[in-house]
Amino acid sequence: MVDRTNLYRIAPFAAYVFFMILEDALLKFGWEANDLRWLYAVKITVVVALLWAMRSAYSELRWPSAAGFRTWGAAIIAGIVVFVAWINMTADWMVMGESVGFDPRNDEEIDWIFVAVRIAGAALVVPVMEELFWRSFLMRWIQHPNFLSVDPAQVGIKALAIAAILFALAHSLWFAGLFAGFVYSLLYMRSGTLWSPILAHAVTNGILGVWIVATGNWGFW
Repeated sequence: MVDRTNLYRIAPFAAYVFFMILEDALLKFGWEANDLRWLYAVKITVVVALLWAMRSAYSELRWPSAAGFRTWGAAIIAGIVVFVAWINMTADWMVMGESVGFDPRNDEEIDWIFVAVRIAGAALVVPVMEELFWRSFLMRWIQHPNFLSVDPAQVGIKALAIAAILFALAHSLWFAGLFAGFVYSLLYMRSGTLWSPILAHAVTNGILGVWIVATGNWGFW
């Protein structure tokens, strides 16, 4: 039986993965990718609902009043660096599988509602959900099952590497994912606050979303 403390951090991530699996299954059954664009809004809504319902359990999301400009500045810079890496680490050996992407166009006209939902979900919801799971829970849980007792600064190289590798395997751009996993993890370990990697992750995803719309590289979504 899964401990409630663990479950609170697994459930939003599991819901997100469930909808990814559902989308893949529907595509295999003949659905068109354009017909499934609405599924992203449903996925994000479910994740937000779970995060909100369990918000009182997330002690690691208490606002770090002691964090200063250096913490937030480092997070913003790291987020930009990961974005640059993400769009450039695309050699064949750095890619696993094939991403369907998310094309928000209808008859070559961009549906800005879809774009707004996609960017908002990627920049505001996904970073909180993923950092709660990958960094706060999984990385520290690998270090010790009583993960809430683990100071981020005390996470060892083994836990750091395993969590980063698993994070990489969850992305088609696995090499960029590995780089991002290490960067976000090190931010958490150095700053001691989960809001640091959340901010970096949000910056990466937000800039990536704007870049995708500006360049039409829909496959990165």
